[in-house]
Amino acid sequence: MKKILIVFGTRPEAIKMCPLVKELEKSEECRTIVCLSGQHREMLDQVMEVFQVKADYDLSIMKPGQDLFDITTEVLKGMRSVLMKEKPDIVLVHGDTTTAYASALSAFYLGIPVGHVEAGLRTWNLKSPFPEEFNRQGIGLIAKYHFAPTETARTNLLNEGKAEEDILVTGNTGIDALFFTVKKDFKSDVTEWAKESRLLVITAHRRENLGKPMHEMFRALRRIIEEFEDVKAVYPIHMNPQVRKIADEELAGCDRIRIIEPMPVNEFHNLLNAAYFILTDSGGIQEEAPALGKPVLVMRDTTERPEGVEAGTLCLAGTAEEGIYKKCKSLLEDQSLYHKMSEAKNPYGDGTASKKIRAFLEEKI
Repeated sequence: MKKILIVFGTRPEAIKMCPLVKELEKSEECRTIVCLSGQHREMLDQVMEVFQVKADYDLSIMKPGQDLFDITTEVLKGMRSVLMKEKPDIVLVHGDTTTAYASALSAFYLGIPVGHVEAGLRTWNLKSPFPEEFNRQGIGLIAKYHFAPTETARTNLLNEGKAEEDILVTGNTGIDALFFTVKKDFKSDVTEWAKESRLLVITAHRRENLGKPMHEMFRALRRIIEEFEDVKAVYPIHMNPQVRKIADEELAGCDRIRIIEPMPVNEFHNLLNAAYFILTDSGGIQEEAPALGKPVLVMRDTTERPEGVEAGTLCLAGTAEEGIYKKCKSLLEDQSLYHKMSEAKNPYGDGTASKKIRAFLEEKI
């Protein structure tokens, strides 16, 4: 029986990899081994509980004040021990985290093939997003198999010289996760608080946005809330102390902006489903929200998900206060624009990505 070792360590990775773990566990041809880096901790554990996935290994690398040097070296050393013990036939990593990059590098050092889930996303700007763009390009150099979420991602990989037979277009496993978590009758304190209002859901945490850009994002949001009395906003805030400090400085004291702790993935997906639209600098939400018919304003200057922009489900709003404010105002005032974005076809798949990856691996390894 072939061994598949799946590695992830952050909450977004877990959301997108747990559906794949569940699918691979059905295989009679492969044994699935799950290894966590623990790059995130509490947020990661919440996702594992929701999907009822258990780890075979946990490197538990998270420590206060950790930086990219700490994460990279601790994952490299931890994965060396796991890989030498298990000797898997393939290692699967996801996306663009430092956990994914360091795990792929560990496998490469030991001559173990790597499969890259959510492969082929590119901005071609190593500073945006940082360090994610470097991580995913680096994994692309190492990986044997590339599971591309879209045709655009596949084209990127072909243009970089990847073999056509080693690329599979799957859709995104994040859509698989949505189908598992979203419920029609979901209610929570937040949805009840906002039920007579148009609810905006905010996520903001990206490393390159810390400082002036994040201050401007939050100022734009506050202006919108103060101008539109029928609008409320909820912000499940990131654990990063710098993010929390900026949010407190810019958003404190506004009773129609609710800052809450990070939510379990099932609750967060249902919160997205209750939103009028979403403001984010995140990656995965750019795929998840369109699957729910929710427009997304991306608070970044670039995106590695251009398919959503082309389809009309996403709009790049930049990081400047005035630009974000104007984009929000347009979506709130222009119903034709809102409906055009909310009814655009989601380009990120139909919820069968994990099944496609399983079938591919059963054939190839």
